[in-house]
Amino acid sequence: MDELTHLNEKGEAHMVDVSPKAETLREATATGRVTMKPETLKLIKNQTLKKGDVLSVARIAGMMAAKKTPELIPLCHAIMLDQVNLEFEFSGDCAIDIEARVKCIGRTGVEMEAMTAVSVAALAIYDMCKAVDRGVLISDICLQKKSGGKSGTFIRSGDDR
Repeated sequence: MDELTHLNEKGEAHMVDVSPKAETLREATATGRVTMKPETLKLIKNQTLKKGDVLSVARIAGMMAAKKTPELIPLCHAIMLDQVNLEFEFSGDCAIDIEARVKCIGRTGVEMEAMTAVSVAALAIYDMCKAVDRGVLISDICLQKKSGGKSGTFIRSGDDR
């Protein structure tokens, strides 16, 4: 098992020193799912919810969240992001799949930014829909792929938990 890098020799939480690392292209893709009643998904598809265009709001929320990750996750580094892209896909008659892709040239990866983008986009969808469907379910948020840096490339397989 790899060592936990956010713990110092005394076992205390600390921010990892990334200054010795080389700047490389770092990319990460994360996904998640929002499940709801079919009637709610139909309102989103038809853009007839009273609050407005759900997916546009969720896209902006996700992008903003990626940029704010170090303010939300205590030991994350502030990273100058070069790109944050969110895509939404309707899945069946009751779900929206979310994918966030984040890219930068830096000394540390952007996995947390991608997962934060998906998480907040999903929360924005919930917020936009809660008046008509309090049972909206957010699930399956995970890292799908990351590349760049010394640790190389990770691609989620069916065996990953």
